[in-house]
Amino acid sequence: MSQEALDHIVVVGISVGIALVLGCALGVLAHRSPRLRPPILAVSATLLTIPSLALFAMFIPLLGLGTPPAVVALVLYALLPIVRNTVVGLGSVDQSVLRAARGMGMGSWRRFLRIELPLAWPVVLTGVRVSTQVVVGIAAIAALVNGPGLGNEIFRGLRSLGSPFALNLVLGGTLGIVVVALLFDAFFIALRRLTTARGIR
Repeated sequence: MSQEALDHIVVVGISVGIALVLGCALGVLAHRSPRLRPPILAVSATLLTIPSLALFAMFIPLLGLGTPPAVVALVLYALLPIVRNTVVGLGSVDQSVLRAARGMGMGSWRRFLRIELPLAWPVVLTGVRVSTQVVVGIAAIAALVNGPGLGNEIFRGLRSLGSPFALNLVLGGTLGIVVVALLFDAFFIALRRLTTARGIR
């Protein structure tokens, strides 16, 4: 595996990891506060509609070129599926189960950690899986702001159109991104099996 492929995996992994923490926090807040739910979902959805090159470029004055603007932009792109699926997953938890837990004396956070989150986890993880696939593709554009990853190989090929190796570079970078996407997808399939109770798979 090339260094650029490893860099692509790392920048996607970091971005999705940060987005998972932020997205779950926003999703829990939106679930528990019906008043905040519409603006949280609306802002997350709006971020996903901003053209990728424009969003990367917006952070150059603040963060310069390279990995930082790439990570920030990718985190913002990854938020919507995670936030939305967190809201949906928590909303699908059977209220009778929560009432029973409350009757047993479980506090709010204990109910959340022991009951709500485990039951909602498969839906949340599906959102993370979707976000990862989105980010894997968009991360290629980060090469235009000197970001890491396989996009550099693609743009090297585009800059050298007409040379014998241009097509190979473009195809190599594109196929590399497809392979990275498949690897992440296989990882999340395995993670779901390992972290989800058999009764709710």
